[in-house]
Formats: sequence, C-alpha cells, structure tokens
Amino acid sequence: MIQISLREWQIASLAAGVAVATGAALWLLARKRLSADEIEQERRQSLVNYGRIVDGMLLDGFQIENEFGEVRNMLLYQYEISGVSYQCSQDITALAAILDAAEVKIGMPCSIRYQPGSPENSILVAERWSGLRNRVSTEWPSHPRTRSSDLSVRLASVSKQ
Repeated sequence: MIQISLREWQIASLAAGVAVATGAALWLLARKRLSADEIEQERRQSLVNYGRIVDGMLLDGFQIENEFGEVRNMLLYQYEISGVSYQCSQDITALAAILDAAEVKIGMPCSIRYQPGSPENSILVAERWSGLRNRVSTEWPSHPRTRSSDLSVRLASVSKQ
C-alpha cells in the first residue's frame, strides 16, 4: 500500500482548487452573453408565465431615439396595485411582427401583467400575450340560462305572491 503524507494531500487539493477556479474563470469569459433584446424577451416570457393580471389604462404611444440612432416604439401605460399607482413604458420595437404601433388605440383600458413581488416589473404586450383591447363592450353579456323575458316573468310572479 502506498503511504501519502499530509503535505502531499495539501498540494493535491491546492492543485485541484486552482484547476476548478481556472475552469470557472474560462467558462465565464467564453460563455455567450445575452443581448439586451434577448434579456428583455426572457423578462416578457417570465411575466407571461408567472405574472398576475391587473386592469390599467394605455396613456400614450411615442417614439424615441436611442444612443445608436435607432428609433424605438414605446407604449406608456398606468395601473394601480394596493393603492399605489404605477406609470411604466414598454419598448415594442421587437414586437413589430405581431403588433403594429400605428393601430394601437391610445386612451383605452388594457390589461397589465406584473410580477407579484415587484409590481413595477410589468408588461403590456408579449410574443404570446397581449393586454391591448380592440374595443370596450358597452353591453353586459346575458347569462346563458337567464333571458331578460324570463327574468321579468319571474319578478312578476314573485310580486304577485
């Protein structure tokens, strides 16, 4: 049997630690970094999967120019959670394939998805979900089992008794 001294174990463990640290550093330097658009897409996807929905109001649609000279389409919206009012904007430029910024109706009610622990983290539109509403219904939908004529007959029979 081979006897290994304490000093040899210390040298071997130090060499293993240096090898692990070097491997981790190389991995951090060589890994693919996500672009800002990819990070935003992951944020939207996370909110679609786990976010809560609240009613809000679409306030404005506007364009801004970033530091690279690109024009970005933005939507400004407002919502309220637990008595706190939030005003947020969302860049919808990456969603141009599914959303035409010119057709967005400003001033309409909308649905907002937000992160429950951090309500300022919210979205109005994503790849698989949209909180935009085309129109506001002015009619209350009738219950499928109750027609207004049936209701008036029932009320009349109750009032006779």
